[in-house]
Amino acid sequence: MEFKLTHRDPSSSARAATLATDHGDIETPIFMPVGTAATVKGVHQRELKKDIKPDIILGNTYHLFLRPGTSILEKVGGLHRFMNWSGPILSDSGGYQVYSLSDKRKIKEEGVTFKSHIDGSKHFFSPERAIQIQRKIGGDIIMAFDECTPYPCDYIYAKQSMHMTHRWLDRCLEFHNNTLFEYDYNQFLFPIVQGSIYTELRKESADFIASKDAPGNAIGGLSVGEPAEEMYAMTETVCERLPHDKPRYLMGVGTPINLLENIALGIDMFDCVMPTRNARNGMLFTANGTINIKNKKWENDFSPIDPANYCYVDTDYSKAYLRHLFTVNEMLGKQIATLHNLSFYLWLVRAARKHILAGDFVAWKNQMCRQMDNRI
Repeated sequence: MEFKLTHRDPSSSARAATLATDHGDIETPIFMPVGTAATVKGVHQRELKKDIKPDIILGNTYHLFLRPGTSILEKVGGLHRFMNWSGPILSDSGGYQVYSLSDKRKIKEEGVTFKSHIDGSKHFFSPERAIQIQRKIGGDIIMAFDECTPYPCDYIYAKQSMHMTHRWLDRCLEFHNNTLFEYDYNQFLFPIVQGSIYTELRKESADFIASKDAPGNAIGGLSVGEPAEEMYAMTETVCERLPHDKPRYLMGVGTPINLLENIALGIDMFDCVMPTRNARNGMLFTANGTINIKNKKWENDFSPIDPANYCYVDTDYSKAYLRHLFTVNEMLGKQIATLHNLSFYLWLVRAARKHILAGDFVAWKNQMCRQMDNRI
């Protein structure tokens, strides 16, 4: 996998780059819409391709394993063909979803036994099994199996968990390096840095992950409830130690402000359910702050959803109309809001790239963060 650095910002650690995969190039910084169960919720593939135009999307191993199941995906030739998406896909390992099932799973050195949230059936993920499942899903980028520690987390547990994640990584790499790809394109395995909010552990984990010389690296265990300042501190610590010539992926992050602040620290790739989940609850992200479209104040506002026009629907419908759709629980309202939020997130990271290339990223980032930290 080729990672070509195009430009470094002179006043921060932000950088612009291009990441090449067999399903297309990815220009960074990039946000990956989350396709939980072979769909970005509420969005047609034609809208993804023609309007939002993400360079890459994410699929969830845990959910795809349960439904439709790997046998279905294998029969059709992988997730790309199943969901009619020709661009790059990143698949997570299922570790975060297993972490979220705290009352339904048991973690041991061998792996994790968990119960399905759907029907209570029991399943087992080992590092080897997680890679095998991702082989069948067919993501261009696949993730090592790890344990995501909760917040807060005591130091002893965080240290033990981190070392187990490291041992699991060695097993993932061995399986990945000694098995054939399922389909006729390359898959690239990214390890995951852990260590909770402890600087010493994050440094140790970053050094261990860097020593594996993987094609890219990820940072996990953040955006799990810790203050933003802790997230930024850990991200900065890790980015200082991870290779500069490899992409860095911060998992599960976050708000628009989180994206810009972490880009400034050297992060290249992000994913988060926030733009789609919040959209379904009526929250819209804009360059001037957030809008709760369900508020009565928009009842008689016939101006466009967002005059800045990040999305093709923004000038087609008014705030009053969108509020009405939410009031009557019409599914179109959630769809319009989702298209807007995803379009805004993609606009934001692409604007960040332009300003990195222009050399004025920090000044632009600071202004944008002030504007977005506002309830309209």
